[in-house]
Amino acid sequence: MNQGQIGLRARVEQLASNPGHQVVTRALVVGVAAAVVVPVVLPLAKPFAKATIKAGVTLIEKTKMAVAETMEMVADIAAEARAEVQTAQAQAAPVGESAPSGDANQN
Repeated sequence: MNQGQIGLRARVEQLASNPGHQVVTRALVVGVAAAVVVPVVLPLAKPFAKATIKAGVTLIEKTKMAVAETMEMVADIAAEARAEVQTAQAQAAPVGESAPSGDANQN
């Protein structure tokens, strides 16, 4: 299908008149309608988009805080468990074998 040098308006009229190109015609109409509607709708949608993004940011920050608090609690529990294990090991050691005094230079 050689179109040659045909103008846009003539091509649109050609597509509109050919019943085999209904899909193309519909796509063209949707494209033109979008070009007209988007500048009108976009300013109206901006507050909604902004509110949605703000809610997302707030949710992320609250999630970060909850995760940090949970990690802190887990770290505290782990430290308590380590202390209890060390205490139990110290109590289980025989009386003659106390924990090293830390003076590694004794001969």
